[in-house]
Amino acid sequence: MLAAVENVFPPVPADVAVALGAFLSGRGVMNPWLVFALTWIANVSSGAGVYALARRHGELVTRGFLGRHIFTANTVTHIEEQYRRHGSYGIFFSRLLPVWRAVVMPFAGIARVPPGRALIPMALASAVYYGALTYVINRLGTDLEAVLTLLRRVNSALAIVAGALILIIVVWIVRRRRQH
Repeated sequence: MLAAVENVFPPVPADVAVALGAFLSGRGVMNPWLVFALTWIANVSSGAGVYALARRHGELVTRGFLGRHIFTANTVTHIEEQYRRHGSYGIFFSRLLPVWRAVVMPFAGIARVPPGRALIPMALASAVYYGALTYVINRLGTDLEAVLTLLRRVNSALAIVAGALILIIVVWIVRRRRQH
């Protein structure tokens, strides 16, 4: 369930919930395939829903306050160009990063990326991420401290990468706004 909410509200601790399920599966309390399947289905379904809403109603974002200050016509055009250029693999790799993964699908919808180029890499990245998380933590299922340490390290590293990408984008937007 939290893996679904994560696409709408990124601070939700979906990884922790999945880790707990995987930990319990490692202890024989739950089935690891069921933990993975429920997580993957919830995450992909809500990601697809966010994409569909943004694709259908994304123009509304560009008309209001956000459109005047962040999603200007030039910015949206640039985002569309980058999705055309790096769409599928860009979506795949971005969906592996915490926080960043929540903004990929709405931007893909706003940029009108075709469904196949958006949803397939999103589903594959979700399978890789949550499959690896479930597998590793299932294997560490007898030691909760080791699981939490591993999860902290992975999330910290991925958060640094996501933060760097966000900083690059913010700097780029500020520079573009100053040029125009």
